[in-house]
Amino acid sequence: MNKENIKTEIIVKDRKIGVLRIGNKEYISLTDLARYADNEEPRLPIRDWMRSKEVISYLGLWESIHNENFKGGEFDTFKNEAGSNTFKMSPQKWIRETNAIGIISKSGRYDGGTFADPDIAFEFASWLSPEFKLYVIQEFQRLKKNEAYQNKIDWHANRVLAKVSYVVHTDAIKSIIVPTITEKQKKFVYAEEADVLNVALFGITAKEWRESNPELADKGNIRDYTDLLHLVILNNLENINAELIEMKIPQNERLVRLNNIARKQMELLKNNKSFNNLEYIENKVNNKQELPMGQKSK
Repeated sequence: MNKENIKTEIIVKDRKIGVLRIGNKEYISLTDLARYADNEEPRLPIRDWMRSKEVISYLGLWESIHNENFKGGEFDTFKNEAGSNTFKMSPQKWIRETNAIGIISKSGRYDGGTFADPDIAFEFASWLSPEFKLYVIQEFQRLKKNEAYQNKIDWHANRVLAKVSYVVHTDAIKSIIVPTITEKQKKFVYAEEADVLNVALFGITAKEWRESNPELADKGNIRDYTDLLHLVILNNLENINAELIEMKIPQNERLVRLNNIARKQMELLKNNKSFNNLEYIENKVNNKQELPMGQKSK
């Protein structure tokens, strides 16, 4: 799964229903909903549902409202054919032929499947069972109000902000350092500047970390496995380093300054009450377990 997405779940009648947040939109797993009717082959209920003329009409109407790039001509063809004994439709075909955005299909063993906008997912749940639909709506609304889920969204936004700061850092490298070196040296400078921050904060280069942690290195880098305190300091160091580069301060001098700043910030933050509260929230919403969604539907 893309690291920029947020994955959680709701519990509906003792069934786990995945919810995927991409950007600022949520999508509900049609694959998980379909297990209500066929636990072994959930793709079959979805395909049966999409054979209906009423469903195709609804999907086309939704897309025409929300999707300016929707292919109306292809939709008209499907609408005319829908409902006949020979008509077959799948989420992948619908997406491919009409450029639909209300339904998305993701590959992956653990987080793959078919997801849909809540408007569409609720219609599918209603087709499965009106009672089931009501429970799905109830639990989805509970999720939207859940404080831990909202904190997870906020934390995700902060991670994106940290990445933006890194862009500022690399832009400063481009404008000040790159013009003075050859094309062959450019990639080396980027790696070297990233390691200035790594050494200043972690006391180790990215390569040294990978060599010491080969199993972890297959899944991420040193920054992916660090704690909140180091991430906050890293974000600050990136901004400071960008300013030092603009001032044309030599790299070896910047390294010493950044290391001193990192040690001072570590002392200031590690016992700071506000930071400890933030760290507590992070542990609650950014761990490996799924977020608790309250009581299950009966």
